[in-house]
Amino acid sequence: MVSKQILVIDDEELLQEVIQASLEEVGGWTVLLAGSGTQGLAIAATQACDAILLDVSMPGMDGLETFLKLQENCSTQAIPVILLTAKVQPEDKVRFSQLAIAGIITKPFDPITLTEQIADILGWVL
Repeated sequence: MVSKQILVIDDEELLQEVIQASLEEVGGWTVLLAGSGTQGLAIAATQACDAILLDVSMPGMDGLETFLKLQENCSTQAIPVILLTAKVQPEDKVRFSQLAIAGIITKPFDPITLTEQIADILGWVL
């Protein structure tokens, strides 16, 4: 199994811990954590990330604004982004479908299958 480095940008510390434990234990991946969009942008610009899990609803700079800033930066625009969201209303799905995101994982998610969900979205072999 090839080790991946995943950046998780989410303002909820408990959720960060659950995601980190899941991806490290089940997937054997390295997980970088950011508690805000600003912090996530800084990490993404300086670390080699294979993918980003990005919470949509965050105070300050939300996930969509963070995504747009990632796309504006030539050093981060090629990193696949998967949105983490509880927003699954039809109008939200339409808005998300207009973005160049790799996929969406809805909250709540199953930590046991999270690694597999990410691998499926990104076409990675586990």
